[in-house]
Amino acid sequence: MTTTQEPLAGCEHAIDELRECGRIFWERGWSLGTSSNYSVVAGRDPLELIITASGKDKGRLQPHEFVRIDGQGRPTSAGQPKSSAETLLHTVVASELPGVGCVLHTHSVWGTLLSDLYADQGAIEIEGYEMLKGLDGVPTHEHTERVEIFDNTQDIPKLAAEVQSRLVAADPLTHGFLIRKHGLYTWGASVAEARRHIEIYEFLFECVARRRML
Repeated sequence: MTTTQEPLAGCEHAIDELRECGRIFWERGWSLGTSSNYSVVAGRDPLELIITASGKDKGRLQPHEFVRIDGQGRPTSAGQPKSSAETLLHTVVASELPGVGCVLHTHSVWGTLLSDLYADQGAIEIEGYEMLKGLDGVPTHEHTERVEIFDNTQDIPKLAAEVQSRLVAADPLTHGFLIRKHGLYTWGASVAEARRHIEIYEFLFECVARRRML
């Protein structure tokens, strides 16, 4: 047990915040089973992240079920559990967006369904809702949030490269993206901000889906 905890020294508060995210998201049905993964930036020079270990119940995360990784997604020391299969998606967001302090990934019903329904259009565009103002830097409901959709694949390095190209584009991704039939990725300067973005997106996804049903 000692070897799995030593690399996490000094990050206890951040880990507790991620564990709380897991409990909340599990209760809301956004991180069921062993789905989802969460990370915080533990250092910038060099880049290091604390990320959830693979295959863990996110509603009952334990302090030792996290991994400290470097900017290439490799454990910083031996004896740690295996990190999430989608680790590279976290590292590419954190490396390309210096202001990011936390990356969260969920698997909600609405996000999964809409990611498939709008896949051929390449994105979901959401506008006019007051809750849009909960996204960082959005001052008014008179805003169009474009949530891009990437095809699902088990080739995570390829997917990470695709995401990276959109993060550095002239019109980059801003708050998050969807993976088709998979789930949502979003981020923020802190765990609190990233969690707020999850909550805002999930509210908006449900609004879009239910409006189509009316």
